[in-house]
Amino acid sequence: MKHYKELVGMQCFTRADVERVTGNPDAANSLIHNYQKKGLIESVKRNLFIAISLETGQAVPNRYRIASSINNSAYITHHSAFEYYGCANQVFYEVYVSTDKRFAAFEYDDIIYRYVAPRASFGVEEKADGVRVTDMERTVLDAINDFDKIAGFEELLNCLSLIPYLDEDKLLSYLKQYNKQFLYQKAGYILNHFKDELRLSDKFFSSCEHEVTKSVRYIWRGIQYQPNIFDNRWQMVVPKQLFCLLSQGGDINAIV
Repeated sequence: MKHYKELVGMQCFTRADVERVTGNPDAANSLIHNYQKKGLIESVKRNLFIAISLETGQAVPNRYRIASSINNSAYITHHSAFEYYGCANQVFYEVYVSTDKRFAAFEYDDIIYRYVAPRASFGVEEKADGVRVTDMERTVLDAINDFDKIAGFEELLNCLSLIPYLDEDKLLSYLKQYNKQFLYQKAGYILNHFKDELRLSDKFFSSCEHEVTKSVRYIWRGIQYQPNIFDNRWQMVVPKQLFCLLSQGGDINAIV
């Protein structure tokens, strides 16, 4: 138990970290073997270990700290970031992780850690608890950009309804760096519904509208078979009762 407190302090660690603690590779291998046998540490994936609490018998780090420790560039994103901030309607059994190096999805303690290709390098923060996560503005734009792949539109609306404020200067800066007209269209259209709650000004929406050309887009694939309307301001085709999902719940593909 000589080095147990140091490992608990790190929460998540690699074999190299253990070598630094013990002073040499042989001692590190011996410690890892013995501590795993005693249930003091567990292997999450290859070369990633976590400390186990003596009091609870559970992992010391939470899922978000584990995700942030997959490698030196890992950070949580999309719906998992909403969960971390307490702005998610549902807690998933998946954690979405972006990193410079692709990894195969893996499972630990009934949670699946899933790789999401990084869209950008900006808007990532390291919190006091050691978790690396996209800031709220980047999280919102990533979720709007990918809602048809992750979480779905209904959950996106519910998450947005729980956010008290967004920094519109950050949003515009990030949108400029993404440089995607469709994202300007979707962000302008969707966030306008939450304009007052998120304290977004008319200037923000005018700036988004300025980037929209006459290129008409469907807000997501497959809705051409539903009763739709055309939003002239954002040059988008959207389901007629889209925002009814927020108050009634339901499947986006079942809107009639």
